[in-house]
Amino acid sequence: MNKPKSPSESPYPLNLLNTPFPMRGDLPRREPVWIEEWQRRGVYQQIRRARAGAPKFVLHDGPPYANGDIHLGHAANKILKDMIVKARTLDGFDAAYVPGWDCHGLPIEIQIEKQLGRGQPPEHIERAARAYVQTQIERQKADFQRLGVLADWEAPYRTMDFQNEAGTLRAFARIFEKGYVFRGLKPVNWCFDCGSALAEAEIEYQDRVDTAIDVGFAFTEPERIAQAFNLPAAPGTRGWIVIWTTTPWTIPANQALNVHPDLSYSLVETPRGLLILASERVRACLEAYQLEGRILVNAPGRALAGLRFEHPLAGSHPGYRRCAPVYPAEYVTLATGTGIVHAAPAYGIEDFNVCKAHGLADADILNPVRGDGRYAEDWPLFGGRSIWDANPTIVAALDKAGAVFRAERHPHSYMHCWRHKTPLIYRAALQWFAGMDITPRDGGKTLRESALEGVAQTRFYPAWGQARLTQMIAHRPDWTLSRQRQWGVPIACFIHKETGALHPRTLELFEAVAERIEQHGIRAWHALDPRELIGNDAEQYVKSRDTLDVWFDSGTTHWHVLRGSHRHVLGWPADLYLEGSDQHRGWFHSSLLTAVMLDGQPPYQALLTHGFTVDGEGRKMSKSLGNVMAPRKIADALGAEMIRLWVASTDYSGELCISDQILRHVVESYRRIRNTVRFLLANLSDFSFARDAQPVEDWFEIDRYAVALAAQLQQEWLAHYARYAFHPVVATVQSFCSEDLGGFYLDILKDRLYTSACDARARRAAQTALYHIAHGLLRMIAPFLSFTAEEAWRVFQSEASSIFTQRWHLYPDIPDACALLDTWQLLRAIRADVMRALEAAREARKIGSSLQAHVEVRACGARYQALAGLGDDLKFMLITSAATVIEARCPDEEGVTVTPSPHPKCARCWHYRADVGADSAHPALCGRCIQNLFGAGEKDRMRV
Repeated sequence: MNKPKSPSESPYPLNLLNTPFPMRGDLPRREPVWIEEWQRRGVYQQIRRARAGAPKFVLHDGPPYANGDIHLGHAANKILKDMIVKARTLDGFDAAYVPGWDCHGLPIEIQIEKQLGRGQPPEHIERAARAYVQTQIERQKADFQRLGVLADWEAPYRTMDFQNEAGTLRAFARIFEKGYVFRGLKPVNWCFDCGSALAEAEIEYQDRVDTAIDVGFAFTEPERIAQAFNLPAAPGTRGWIVIWTTTPWTIPANQALNVHPDLSYSLVETPRGLLILASERVRACLEAYQLEGRILVNAPGRALAGLRFEHPLAGSHPGYRRCAPVYPAEYVTLATGTGIVHAAPAYGIEDFNVCKAHGLADADILNPVRGDGRYAEDWPLFGGRSIWDANPTIVAALDKAGAVFRAERHPHSYMHCWRHKTPLIYRAALQWFAGMDITPRDGGKTLRESALEGVAQTRFYPAWGQARLTQMIAHRPDWTLSRQRQWGVPIACFIHKETGALHPRTLELFEAVAERIEQHGIRAWHALDPRELIGNDAEQYVKSRDTLDVWFDSGTTHWHVLRGSHRHVLGWPADLYLEGSDQHRGWFHSSLLTAVMLDGQPPYQALLTHGFTVDGEGRKMSKSLGNVMAPRKIADALGAEMIRLWVASTDYSGELCISDQILRHVVESYRRIRNTVRFLLANLSDFSFARDAQPVEDWFEIDRYAVALAAQLQQEWLAHYARYAFHPVVATVQSFCSEDLGGFYLDILKDRLYTSACDARARRAAQTALYHIAHGLLRMIAPFLSFTAEEAWRVFQSEASSIFTQRWHLYPDIPDACALLDTWQLLRAIRADVMRALEAAREARKIGSSLQAHVEVRACGARYQALAGLGDDLKFMLITSAATVIEARCPDEEGVTVTPSPHPKCARCWHYRADVGADSAHPALCGRCIQNLFGAGEKDRMRV
């Protein structure tokens, strides 16, 4: 229906109302005003008071790292959490939201080293790090608040808070007491730039090209080789067992050779002498070595056990005059190489485990590579050199020794530090570990077994997360808990200078240190004189300089936040943890492991995972590609509401794509919703529910239908919210606003709202229905369009309370709602057919607006019955000046005929009617408008 003339243009007034809720949101300017008002009025505290005593819903915030400005991934994460908390609050739960920050760790320590230089005393680093972290937190907090996130910003948790630092140490002490933790030598992921061991979650893989070499270890026991292959005598004394490796730098530390016990190995005669190779790899290897050869005999790998072969550099320097024994090992495969693996136990987990299983003592493990990536100064041939620089020198030395059979460039995926983007190695170091397969002191299940049970007990959104986390837990190595840094929670123990044993009172000392840290922070450990705690023993012991992995800090927040610093507002276990998909190997993972060690169960009942943010072409955002979109810039240009709507309308289970074009679509979607809200508010601006509301039985049938539809949709929306599925809510809200309301109900309703007498029961009935729809709609959009919903709520209710203190709207009961929905679904389908016919007539220039038309609808069966039941109200549903329905004999005779009205147009309602001008006092008006303006109002209209 076209917009009627305003009162200033016509002597006959229409009910054209206004609202202070503007058509243009002007979000970049108005949103900061709302944020200031929320803070000034204490809206978060209002919500807490409104839900005091209600059942709790605990979403535990995974702490972002307090370093650098937030990016769109942070924004998406915090908005998802905010939407869930707000939806649960509207559900009636006491859903406190305590934000947190991860504060310790290497990136911050690096920033401090840039400021102060390296080699600073721990107390200087600690003081500067705290100040730096707090600055970063304030910057990030302001950006999160700008996104409309309501949280306890004045009382967040920070892992550097003294109480939390003490709680972290106490958690470590507890799992130490239970027997899950051990200290020992093992190969760990090591970063030369960090100067420390790394956690699994701190590793990423990048493509890299290295030199791969096939190297021979010379025979030293030809007679034993003959026996192993069941020969009466060796065919010759010259020969090699050949290995393949992509890490030549590990060969100087070789201490063994591994073969698979069940694979077949061949003794091969070649012009270079005898070779031992896996039988299935003989042909490929000989071709690669450009050698002719024939297999003399085969033997299983287990027959080679105990054979000894000379180190390939034995003739190059006396320091390499040693032999490598053969050990059977199940991990050996035939995918590449020769089927024989050289073992440097200091630089490979499998190498280490196999050598240890065959009796190699920790003290006998060769470990020449230092923490900075250089060989020890006194190491033969390569001392003092970086392993990466030494690689070509090592290959050259091996070639000069006559041991290289092939050398080639080999591209492969290799582990790198996620901070420095530099390659890592496995390096044996004395570290603290949480043992995945250790039986605890109480004789219960291992950490791996308990963690896998915990995964099975947890709900996952989306469901595939369960299989992913299960695989990670099932195959992960022991957790390296220690780091060689200063800005972190100390592993506060005393170690014997000679034996390396822990002080016999270690558990008691952990608590004594924790009490000091709770008062003064980790500086208490740095400043501690050991004699204060261990007296005369101080001469025999040194303080540990290791700190705890920051994943242990955040992974134990269920211990020292949910049941510690914020136990009065939160609870344990959490109902939900929500983070990006990388946290299956990060926070989800570390939280699970610490929880089952501490409590025997997961710290969460459900895990929700969202994807990464990418550009419109699916590319990861990076400065080099120029596709980075900062949340603050989007908010300043379009409003944070657009970011919120983008997050809510995206299926977060996959990648979250964003681009300027995508944001333009989001803006259009927002406008449709806002315009609908504005229409509702404008047409309710003279309505008081207490004074004007009409009982349901006095509503028009279309009003009851619209409210029944809104109530039905609300049930669907609430089911989606319960599953944390937001994009179906947004999609159907948009459809409800543009199609169900704007394209149908509100379009039809305009005539009754505008042209009825102001206080007519018909108009008040329509407004009563709109009142309920507005209540339901504003609450429904509040979790994702928070600024808009709050602004509209203030106009709608004129209350000081926030919409977030409310609960979902309770719609009135509509009798026969199901039948109504079915009937009007059919009527809307018929109306769509009529609309197409009207549009065709308009394009053919037969009519202008639909009100100029007379429509004849031919229908049969249920369609005819539905239309006939409307009587004269049919024209109002079709927004035409006249409409008739004729019963057709069969579907083939159904159709729509549109003819232009022969009657004049009413100046007020714009209907074309025969009675326009019948009253000489008002020659421009129709009889209906005269009744509505000067009489008792129109009658006999109760369906539409």
